[in-house]
Amino acid sequence: MLRVLPRTWVILTIASVAGLAMFFWPLFAAPEPEAMAHSADAPFIFIIAMPVILAIVLAELSSGGIDPKVLALLGVLSAVNAALRPLGAGTAGIETVFFMLVLAGRVFGPGFGFVMGTTSLFASALLTAGVGPWLPFQMVSSAWIGLGAGLLPRRVNGKAEIAMLAGYAVFSAYAFGFIMNMWFWPFTAGIDTQLSFVPGDPILENLHRFVIFTLTTSSFGWDTGRALTNLIAILLIGPAVLAVLRRASRRAAFDAPITFTPVGTRD
Repeated sequence: MLRVLPRTWVILTIASVAGLAMFFWPLFAAPEPEAMAHSADAPFIFIIAMPVILAIVLAELSSGGIDPKVLALLGVLSAVNAALRPLGAGTAGIETVFFMLVLAGRVFGPGFGFVMGTTSLFASALLTAGVGPWLPFQMVSSAWIGLGAGLLPRRVNGKAEIAMLAGYAVFSAYAFGFIMNMWFWPFTAGIDTQLSFVPGDPILENLHRFVIFTLTTSSFGWDTGRALTNLIAILLIGPAVLAVLRRASRRAAFDAPITFTPVGTRD
C-alpha cells in the first residue's frame, strides 16, 4: 500500500471539496435563467481545472513513495480498466470499469485509487467516444470510489474481505448513479413537475425531490445493473485479481528504501 502523507490528505480533501462544489452548487446559489442556459459551460471549465488538481495530487503522492514503477502500474491498470469498459458500455446499467477500481484501491491505497479513478474514466471515454460535459463529473465520482476503497478497514481478510469489497462495490454503484444525476438534474428535470429543481427553494425540499427523481429514474434500473455487475465480478474473480495485484505490489517493493552502493565497493 502506498503511503499518503498528511499534506497529501489536505490536497485530496481540497480536490474532493472542489468536486462536491461542482455537483451541488445549484442548491446553494440558485442559478438565474440565463445562467441555466449556459450550464453546459461549467463542465468544460472543470475539464481544464481537473488536470491541474490531478497534477497536484501526483506531485504530493511523490513525497509518499510513488516512483516510476508505481506510475507504470498506474498506467497499466488504467489502460486495463479503460479496455474493460466497452465490454458493457453502460448497456442496461452493465459497467465493467468499477470492480477493478475497487480492487486496486483496496491493494494500493486511497491516493492510488483516487488518481486511478480519474485516469481510468478519462482513458475509457477516449476509447468509447464518451467525451462530453459529463466526463469531468464521472472522473471525480470514480476518484471517490477508488479513494473509498483504499479507506476500507485493512485488517479484514479472506472471505470477509471479499464480502466487504462486494458490499462496498454495490454501495458505490448506487452512490455513483446518485451523485452523477446531480450534474444535470437542476437543468433538465423540467419546470412544471413534482420532480423538478426549484431555484431558491429550501435545500432539503430540493434534495427530497432529487432523491425521488433518482429512485424513479435510475436507482431501480441503471444503478442496479451496475451494482449487480460489480457484485458478480468481485465474487467470481475478486480473490484472483487481489492475489495478482498484491503479488505485483510485493515484487515492485513500493515501500522498499532506496540504497546506493558507493563506487568501488564489492559485495
